[in-house]
Amino acid sequence: MKNLAVAGLIAVALLASTAVLGDPPVRDINPARHPNLAAAQRLSHRAWERITAAQAANEWDMDGHAQKAKDLLDQVNVELKAAAQAANHK
Repeated sequence: MKNLAVAGLIAVALLASTAVLGDPPVRDINPARHPNLAAAQRLSHRAWERITAAQAANEWDMDGHAQKAKDLLDQVNVELKAAAQAANHK
């Protein structure tokens, strides 16, 4: 019974960390075709990772501002991809 409780706590901790951490923005712009947009996407990905590190270092206590910054970086990534796709159609 004790092992079952420990396994349950571990499962809950893993699910919670996944929900809080989320996935970093996808890096899917072809650098050969759009080197500047790909570089911007790479830098936004690095920023997202650094914010995650800051959250962990501060025990996630940042009044939601770090998460909002990560959400905005996700939006940046979507717009960068849209810009690359628009350039592909010219």
